[in-house]
Amino acid sequence: MIPIPGHAGRRVAVLGLGKAGRAVVDALLAGGAIPVVHDDDPAAVARLGKAGAEAADLADGAWPEVDLLVASPGIAHLYPEPHPVIRRAWGEGVPVDNEIGQFFAATAASGATVIAITGTNGKSTTTALVRHLVGAAGRAVQMGGNIGRSVFDLDPPGPGDVVVLELSSFQLDQARRLDPEVAVFLNLTPDHHERHGGHGGYFAAKRRLFEIGRPRVAVIGVDEPEGRFLANLRRAGRDPGEATVAISSAARLGGRGRSFSVDGADVVEWRDGAEVTRYSLAGIGTLRGNHNAQNAAAAIAAVRAVGVPAATIAAALPFYGGLPHRLEEVGRRGRVLFVNDSKATNADSTEKALASFERIYWIAGGKPKAGGIAALEPLFPRVAKAYLIGEAAEGFAATLGAAVPHVVSGDLATALAAAAADAAEDGADEPVVLLSPACASYDQFANFEARGDRFRALVRELDGLAPTGRG
Repeated sequence: MIPIPGHAGRRVAVLGLGKAGRAVVDALLAGGAIPVVHDDDPAAVARLGKAGAEAADLADGAWPEVDLLVASPGIAHLYPEPHPVIRRAWGEGVPVDNEIGQFFAATAASGATVIAITGTNGKSTTTALVRHLVGAAGRAVQMGGNIGRSVFDLDPPGPGDVVVLELSSFQLDQARRLDPEVAVFLNLTPDHHERHGGHGGYFAAKRRLFEIGRPRVAVIGVDEPEGRFLANLRRAGRDPGEATVAISSAARLGGRGRSFSVDGADVVEWRDGAEVTRYSLAGIGTLRGNHNAQNAAAAIAAVRAVGVPAATIAAALPFYGGLPHRLEEVGRRGRVLFVNDSKATNADSTEKALASFERIYWIAGGKPKAGGIAALEPLFPRVAKAYLIGEAAEGFAATLGAAVPHVVSGDLATALAAAAADAAEDGADEPVVLLSPACASYDQFANFEARGDRFRALVRELDGLAPTGRG
C-alpha cells in the first residue's frame, strides 16, 4: 500500500467507498490523516470498519473542517449533473481530487517511472503488454489503475521501478495532478458521452493526460482526427526534448523522430523516415487482429521510451499470455476454436473481433447500447450464423435480417450449445465460436467478467475439448 502524505492529523473527506475509495481510506490512514467518509449507500459506510475513519453525511449534514475531498472516479462531478457532495465542496471552497491525482502527488519523489495509458479501446491489452515487456527486461514493474489493483493498493515504488497505469476518462477528468514519464493515447471512438457532456468533453478528459503534467514522451495513435490534432498540438512550441511518437495501424508514418506502424503481421519502428526494426506478431494468438497490432505498436513504443532493448521486446512478444475476456482462446474441439471476447461491450470493440476471424458463429447481445450493431454490416459476410441473447436480441435480429442466418437463443447456455453444434458441422479449416456481445452485460450478468467466466465454464464442459496454447 502507498501512504498519502501531507495531511497528518488533518481531516480529508472521501466520497464513494468502492474498491478505489476503500484503498484511499487505507492510504490516508497510513499517512496519518483522518478520513471522513461518505457513500450514498449507508451500508457501505457501516461495512467499512476502519479504526480512525469518521462517518459523516456530507450531502445534508454539518460540513466538517476538511483539507480536501477525494471523490471516486465513478461519481459524476460535472455531467450529467454534479454529485451533491461535490457541489457542496465547491461551495465550501474545498479542493476536489480523485485517487489518480493523489497517487501522482504521493509518488512524485519516489524515483519511479510511470507509464500511463488511455484511449477508448485497447487500454487493458496495451497496459498488460507493457508490463510483460518491462518485466522481460528484468525491471521491477507493477500494473494498476483501471485494471487489476487500485493505485493505492500497489506497493510503494522505488527508484528505477516502473508503474504501468491504465487510466479511464473518469479517472482523468478530475485528477488535479498527472505526471507520467510516458503517456499513451491509443484511439478515440464515441463512449461515455453522458458523463462528459458529449464527444468533445470525452476527448477533453483524455487529453488532460498530455496537458497537465507534460510527459517526457507522448505516444499518440494518429488513426483518428483527435489523435492527429493532439500530436500536432504537442509538437507545436514544445521543448525538443519532449518527444512525440506517432503510431498507426493504417499507414506508414514518415517525418522526423521515432514512429511505429503496422505492416501485416509486423510492427515496424521508424526513425527519421528510415526503418529501424521489425517486430513480428505472426502466430501470437493473444495479439491477433489489426487492433491488437496497434496495441502492440503502442506498447513497444512506450517501453522503447524507457530503454527496453529491441531484441528483448522481440524475444518476449511470443510469450505474452493475454488477458481474460479479450479475444481469449478458451479451447478447441476438433477444428472449432472457442473465443471469449466478453469485454466487447460496444460495436466498435466487436468490430475488431469480427475482423480477426474468417468463419464465425457469433454469440451477441445483452443490454443494448446506442447505435446497436448496424455499423458492423460490412463484416456480416464473415458470420456463418448469429445466436442472440438478452434484451438486445430482437433488435439485433432486425438488423441482421436476411443478411445473416440467426436465431434468438435468449440465454448464453442455449446459444453456446447451438453454436458449438453448428460449428462442428462446418467444413472450414477453423470455424470460430465467438462470444463478442457488442452490449453491456447488466441484463443477465453482474459485469462482463461474470459473462465471460460463464462462457468459459460452459465451453469447458463440452466433450472433447482441448486447451489452446496461449502465446
